[in-house]
Amino acid sequence: QVQLVESGGGLVQAGGSLRLSCAASGRTFSRYAMGWFRQAPGKDREFVSAISVSGARTYYADSVKGRFTISRDNAKNTVYLQMNSLKPEDTAVYYCAAQIGANYYEPPKYAYWGQGTQVTVSS
Repeated sequence: QVQLVESGGGLVQAGGSLRLSCAASGRTFSRYAMGWFRQAPGKDREFVSAISVSGARTYYADSVKGRFTISRDNAKNTVYLQMNSLKPEDTAVYYCAAQIGANYYEPPKYAYWGQGTQVTVSS
């Protein structure tokens, strides 16, 4: 079992930055690939970014490539999402998720989810 708790969301003006954190419980965090997804009102949950178990490989949606950076600290059981140059269309609830495997883009492949953190970008 893995429990995930996101933090770091909030209200920011367009062009600003936020850093999301996702803290995981348990001693097996380093076995899990981690992903970030987001869901805006009335829209499906969409892939944002993912990182491999070791952190050597990272993946991004085209909409955030060059603006967002995912990283992880296995010693701290935490994954981060640094979000720069935020746009109003980035407004959503952001979720972190964990999986044993490498199907990074597919939400159903993730076994564990956090409760989400709201990110609101004003224009």
